[in-house]
Amino acid sequence: MEDNKNIAKNYNPKEFEERLYSEWVENGYFTPEVDSTKKPFTIMMPPPNITGQLHLGHALDNTLQDVLMRFKRMQGYSALWLPGEDHASIATEVRVEKDLESRGIYKKEIGREKFLEHVWEWSDTYRKRIADQLKKLGTSCDWTRERFTMDEGLNKAVREVFVRLYNKGLIYQGNRIINWCPKCMTAISDAEIEYSEKSGNFWHIKYQVKGSDEYLIIATTRPETMLGDVAVAVNPEDDRYKHLVGKTLILPLVNREIPVIADSYVDLEFGTGCVKITPAHDPNDYEVGKRHNLEQIVVMNEDGTMNHLAGKYQGMDRYAARKEIVKDLEEMGLLYKIEEHNHNVGCHDRCNTVVEPLLSKQWFVKMKPLAEPAIKAVKEGKVKFVPERFSKVYFNWMENIQDWCISRQLWWGHRIPVWYCQDCGEVIVMSEEPSECGKCNSKNLIQDEDVLDTWFSSALWPFSTLGWPENTEDLRYFYPTSVLVTGYDIIFFWVARMIFSGIEQMGDVPFEHVLIHGIVRDSQGRKMSKSLGNGIDPLEVIEEYGADALRFSLMTGNTPGNDMRFYMERVESSRNFANKIWNASRFVLMNLDEELINKYKDEVNNYRNAADRWILSKLNTAIAEITENLNKFELGIAAQKIYDFAWSELCDWYIELVKPRLYGDVEADKAAAQITLIEVLVDTLKLLHPFMPFITDEIYKHISKETPSITTACWPEYKAEREFEVEVRKMEHVIDAIRAIRNVRAEMNVPNSRKAKLMILPSTDEAKEAFEEGVMYFEKLASASEIVFPSREEVPQDAVSVVIAGGEIFMPLDDLIDKAKEIERLSKEKEKLEKEVERVVKKLSNPGFISKAPESVIAEEKEKQAKYQEMLDKVIERINSMK
Repeated sequence: MEDNKNIAKNYNPKEFEERLYSEWVENGYFTPEVDSTKKPFTIMMPPPNITGQLHLGHALDNTLQDVLMRFKRMQGYSALWLPGEDHASIATEVRVEKDLESRGIYKKEIGREKFLEHVWEWSDTYRKRIADQLKKLGTSCDWTRERFTMDEGLNKAVREVFVRLYNKGLIYQGNRIINWCPKCMTAISDAEIEYSEKSGNFWHIKYQVKGSDEYLIIATTRPETMLGDVAVAVNPEDDRYKHLVGKTLILPLVNREIPVIADSYVDLEFGTGCVKITPAHDPNDYEVGKRHNLEQIVVMNEDGTMNHLAGKYQGMDRYAARKEIVKDLEEMGLLYKIEEHNHNVGCHDRCNTVVEPLLSKQWFVKMKPLAEPAIKAVKEGKVKFVPERFSKVYFNWMENIQDWCISRQLWWGHRIPVWYCQDCGEVIVMSEEPSECGKCNSKNLIQDEDVLDTWFSSALWPFSTLGWPENTEDLRYFYPTSVLVTGYDIIFFWVARMIFSGIEQMGDVPFEHVLIHGIVRDSQGRKMSKSLGNGIDPLEVIEEYGADALRFSLMTGNTPGNDMRFYMERVESSRNFANKIWNASRFVLMNLDEELINKYKDEVNNYRNAADRWILSKLNTAIAEITENLNKFELGIAAQKIYDFAWSELCDWYIELVKPRLYGDVEADKAAAQITLIEVLVDTLKLLHPFMPFITDEIYKHISKETPSITTACWPEYKAEREFEVEVRKMEHVIDAIRAIRNVRAEMNVPNSRKAKLMILPSTDEAKEAFEEGVMYFEKLASASEIVFPSREEVPQDAVSVVIAGGEIFMPLDDLIDKAKEIERLSKEKEKLEKEVERVVKKLSNPGFISKAPESVIAEEKEKQAKYQEMLDKVIERINSMK
């Protein structure tokens, strides 16, 4: 314990936050050991992309994790929070390419190897920057185990999984519809597409029935793809077109014959009920084409221009071809009509280019066999979503899952571990680079140019980070992990893939709980974005208010699965809270006498009064409830409860209640107050520590000898011996009375310096004892000049009254103000109590409430009715007595 007199006068987080974090790391507080005597608690940090600054979403995500880690560490778990970063292949490649181009350096000119050197430089810079930002936030992760999805250990794991899945027949190369970015020239995942509503058109085109004057009207938003049409589909139940099924149409502009087919995919009610089928350019058409064994015709190049199969439109950009096609159709009299139509258009989130569904030869993972055990694991409760409703999102995706395109036409990322023999055509799949062809012994081998989808490596994150495929000590001890904390937007992109990867490679689920949080929106509820200019840099907030204030503001009001709005006023409120804790702690520290404490500490229970026992009991309740909230992942509720206890019960009440004893002359009384203050303050700091780690440790070092840092201190536990029901009731009577007296005086604008006589008529013997024992509190906290317990007859007719559950309190009107104002105040109190009585009576007369509510709840409402009625009667009586 540091010299408690040296604590700074004012709260200034800049003076200690950076220093404390360095101490925590240097002392290894965040580096757990494999310890068979302890239970492990593991969280793998969702690895941020190495593409720039962390934002408020990262701050929220990592604060949630840190609260859980610090809580579990204090509970005695061997707690591992493993940090790391994701290489984010396409996002990083785009960023680095732009950066190089701004300097006159072009990717294709310098070649793959030189380009990758630049990316590694970028990676080293941004990985350090991200780590520094996380440290500013106070994240208690184990930096000695930090991993990167492109480090050699994880690269080995990626290659090993690819080979295993390939050998099991779960990875294959084939032609399927994928999302294609014509600008970045690569396949992309659904996660990299942003949809927005854009104005467009439905072009209604005539397709002539061969050998007839009859036409079918086909509507499309992408006329350029009609060049690849291979059929027109109608619903088999559609009487309008049954006579045409099996016949052929003449495809406009191309003059190719295409069949009319029947397929239930077609919606009878939508449009004309006829759908053009273009298997190479539409995912739904692709599935229809497979069912009917239709040809797949690709009419577009990878750069978005039309290819040789597009006839006269060859070489045109897709949009230029669209205009030309529409013009030609119109001239030929085949354009039936143009209808304006707003529809969702998917764009690549990195370059804002409209994504093209395209048939492409890629590497795929066969998903059905992997999805089935992953679905079962969630249904059986081996993995639990918090909130549970998000399991529906998971099931919806997993039960309708398509094969996963894992190849990307990029340079940055995990190169696909496939080699092709240039002499005999052998395909070699190995985790290590082969020296020669196993079939013909040729050394003329070329590795596949593509890299793997970023999600392929991040799907292995829970176990690759622990050393897999090696059977490491860390892997055996810390896997499966305990909790995954992530946003609801990547349940299927990442969470689902980790679950099926963990089951497939480890034989067990990767985590027990998935804690889902929402996104942080601005104060108007808008998503933060560069275009709106409403983004907030968490580092700037930390610089101005401190990390603790930012963290606490992100936790209060936070509920699992729901978006939250960010208000700078809430950060200011959190800083004010930190300031209050600092000042209260400093007051306690300034009033400690260590010699006196040591003298009485063993027999302190003999000298504790009702106020001491009240605060200990309230603390006990807070410990039990906050611990339960944290175990249930109700972090926002837990934060609010520690706020309420620390601000109101400890600072506003208990510290004020003990001041007379601290300044008094009774040695034992003074010692009991000091010892209780220390005990309550230390446990309060511990409860607050997961949320506000810096301020709690700085204060703790001045007050406690239990451990060198609160980081390694034991979490407070509920203690039966801290329950004092009688004392709690007594102190609640006193506090209610003081609060009510203060309210009345405030309403009447009576200054604190003006003392008033208190005449108390208790409603019970226990309340009378409480008021008698609390005389000194009334004197100091309620500006009482004198406290007496008269009979009702002795109370002056014009006395100002205060009605509380424990009785009535009167103050001579002459000590305060005139009768008219007092009658006005009592009338308002009467109106308020009448509303309360009316509300309870209405509730109890509601048959629906009576039939459904538990007996205990009904009994509670009846008690309220009796209490409010009694208070109302007394107020009415008092009003009448003053008239």
